[in-house]
Amino acid sequence: MGSADSKLNFRKAVIQLTTKTQPVEATDDAFWDQFWADTATSVQDVFALVPAAEIRAVREESPSNLATLCYKAVEKLVQGAESGCRSEKEKQIVLNCSRLLTRVLPYIFEDPDWRGFFWSTVPGAGRGGGEEDDENARPLAESLLLAIADLLFCPDFTVQSHRRNTVDSAEDMHSLDSCEYIWEAGVGFAHSPQPSYVHDMNRTELLKLLLTCFSEAMYLPPAPDSGSTNPWVQFFCSTENRHALPLFTSLLNTVCAYDPVGYGIPYNHLLFSDYREPLVEEAAQVLIVTLDHDSATSASPTVDGTTTGTAMDDADPPGPENLFVNYLSRIHREEDFQFVLKGMARLLSNPLLQTYLPNSTKKIQFHQELLVLFWKLCDFNKKFLFFVLKSSDVLDILVPILFFLNDARADQSRVGLMHIGVFILLLLSGERNFGVRLNKPYSVRVPMDIPVFTGTHADLLIVVFHKIITSGHQRLQPLFDCLLTIVVNVSPYLKSLSMVAANKLLHLLEAFSTTWFLFSAAQNHHLVFFLLEVFNNIIQYQFDGNSNLVYAIIRKRSVFHQLANLPTDPPTIHKALQRRRRAPEPLSRTGSQEGASMEGSRPAAPAEPGTLKTSLVATPGIDKLTEKSQVSEDGTLRSLEPDPQQSSAEDGPTEEESGQAWREQRRLSSASASGQWTPTSEWVLSWKSKLPLQTIMRLLQVLVPQVEKICIDKGLTDESEILRFLQHGTLVGLLPVPHPILIRKYQANSGTAMWFRTYMWGVIYLRNVDPPVWYDTNVKLFEIQRV
Repeated sequence: MGSADSKLNFRKAVIQLTTKTQPVEATDDAFWDQFWADTATSVQDVFALVPAAEIRAVREESPSNLATLCYKAVEKLVQGAESGCRSEKEKQIVLNCSRLLTRVLPYIFEDPDWRGFFWSTVPGAGRGGGEEDDENARPLAESLLLAIADLLFCPDFTVQSHRRNTVDSAEDMHSLDSCEYIWEAGVGFAHSPQPSYVHDMNRTELLKLLLTCFSEAMYLPPAPDSGSTNPWVQFFCSTENRHALPLFTSLLNTVCAYDPVGYGIPYNHLLFSDYREPLVEEAAQVLIVTLDHDSATSASPTVDGTTTGTAMDDADPPGPENLFVNYLSRIHREEDFQFVLKGMARLLSNPLLQTYLPNSTKKIQFHQELLVLFWKLCDFNKKFLFFVLKSSDVLDILVPILFFLNDARADQSRVGLMHIGVFILLLLSGERNFGVRLNKPYSVRVPMDIPVFTGTHADLLIVVFHKIITSGHQRLQPLFDCLLTIVVNVSPYLKSLSMVAANKLLHLLEAFSTTWFLFSAAQNHHLVFFLLEVFNNIIQYQFDGNSNLVYAIIRKRSVFHQLANLPTDPPTIHKALQRRRRAPEPLSRTGSQEGASMEGSRPAAPAEPGTLKTSLVATPGIDKLTEKSQVSEDGTLRSLEPDPQQSSAEDGPTEEESGQAWREQRRLSSASASGQWTPTSEWVLSWKSKLPLQTIMRLLQVLVPQVEKICIDKGLTDESEILRFLQHGTLVGLLPVPHPILIRKYQANSGTAMWFRTYMWGVIYLRNVDPPVWYDTNVKLFEIQRV
């Protein structure tokens, strides 16, 4: 039968279904088979031939027919899984049913009255009359999920058969050990099967259906108690699914082994249409959804089991119920970590390769899914996090993240990408090794729209952060706290900042310490505190190599004197705010000596008007997002739980007090959202007295006269001589006693868990446009907005 005929017949069946007012019996195979038995429709055809309005009409007007259609389609998948899809006809039926369910499920989920439908059992339906006990009948959702899992390891359909002669010795689906059929070599599996275009396509279709099953989460509004687990994911990732381990491994290995270059030969992708990419995208999306697990509310999945000969640690305690999270948290072999990290770095760097070797590789589009996956790996598997930081390989993740952050900074539709990039860097910055690794010279010249500099990865990080703060869009302001917290966390380990980076830090201080900025919002002064903490850390712990920063501080000494003499009288506060109303520009671009951008870079562009984006829930403030720890002499961390009793008068404000001040300010600032908040003299005094200026003032007191003397003696206007003097200078014994190093470590909390859920599903919603699985359905988890 020709494709046109087959489409016509399928469309006729759909019209019959929408026009029938009477229920059609489940036993009427002649009617139901029209939907899958004799048609060969692509998934795009199914979407075109089953319009949304008609699915909704059947749902409202003849619900029993929609119920039977779903039930019969699931039954066909179950039969295919049982028989192992021997014939081409059976394979076609399975694919047709899979496409039809992918089309219909979102319309079941969008209607609250139908929400329980898949979790109910269908009594005695079409099983040939009661030979099975209804008590043992599974809910439809469970039958569907188990059938999909079986079908993903179906010889000659989704995996290669291991038997030569399939006719008489076809593998029995029940006795099949799917661990021998893992799709790709990598974690826990050494054998890389021969790639097969057909198997990849069939896997992709089934994974799309699986993702659609999981997407019920999109139709529930974001709940404050993010403990609500997705029942589809919960069942699929439980011990009920005998393929959980091989499927988890197959998905992870398929993603991490993917090489978009096309068998390692540049430009090769132009010759072969790459059928692997859709599978890799689908695998990445399924993987991050199955790993949607709120680690804040449950026992932490981090396990320190003994190293065994298997890919997974023998967990003790058993870890979370969700087996995918469990397996992920128990990967422990160095070679597995290496495989995962190398794969991630290769894929994340792919868009950068594009910029300096255009078209040499296929440009992948799923970097946001990869960043979520990387986050999950670090969050759920601390051994992986330590492995990442053990070598300079972490920089192969850092550079792409900085590239994405810089590239997306002006684009309102990519604010979610900005957040996840910053969250990952915040998580990494809580570990000492990250700061140490940043000292490696930066020599990869990825064209980026930033000033040219010679220096280390730390310089790159600071220059990009400066660019985000001074030339990103307004909606990024909530991230400033996070960006500066990252800089504070790494600052005690930075051996030598370049002059460009040093000037950028001082420019930020200058911008943040103008009176109108300090007085215009209740928490703006925190940014000044962070920057002073950065300078103090570097002066106290890394003075020797940082003559550029010391020189920049001396040149801009007026900024520190202005801070020390910040006016607190009402008339001046009032005047500063008046000035702000005239110049609402957030931060001055002036005084930042921008310098030329790198050659070959494109400026960060705003979103095209009309670009779709999905809304995100608010992220917790930095005080909720992080927990303060103190670094002891031996480098270990001691958590600082706020305890107001410990403060001693002579130390100035303690961390505990400023923690309280933070909360107080948050309380005050809640009013500022409604425009009611106004700064008072008492408020300015309350934090002005705590500005940690002692170290810098002492430094200026000692060095400024010496530098001025050199200038007078030698008639110098040349900075190289001064820098030489500062390089050999020392402040030993002249500075206040070094303060303990404070690190603000990311801590899991339900606020971020909810943010990740909305972000992840928003990405999946927007990326699935062909076919548009969820487009124009009534999702509740986020709003779809146009820029």
